[in-house]
Amino acid sequence: MKHWTDLGILLAITALLPAPLPADDADVLNVRVTCDDDRVCRFRVTVEHDDQGWDHYATRWEVLTLDGEVLATRVLAHPHDDEQPFERSLGGVRVPDNVEQVIVRAHDSVHEYGGAEMTVDIPQ
Repeated sequence: MKHWTDLGILLAITALLPAPLPADDADVLNVRVTCDDDRVCRFRVTVEHDDQGWDHYATRWEVLTLDGEVLATRVLAHPHDDEQPFERSLGGVRVPDNVEQVIVRAHDSVHEYGGAEMTVDIPQ
């Protein structure tokens, strides 16, 4: 009967443990921008999200004008469960001459948008 007692104790302890917290929104933590003379830019973006496998993970980040026009999208091809925060880059982004700042935001497969965004200056 000792085995049943041990199992009962283990089940009781497990029931008292908090359930895993659901992942929050994907947050942009840092953005570095470099541009050439033609305003073709490379964005290095650090994202943090409590990825939980394919069911809930950061799926992409975007570069937008202050008016909301999407200039570029970096698709994230897989969950980053064991790599948090993580940095990915995207080059070849043409930024119009009249755009002095952009917004970088991240997207996740459950909450979509809503996490921390960053507004960054485009180097002149």
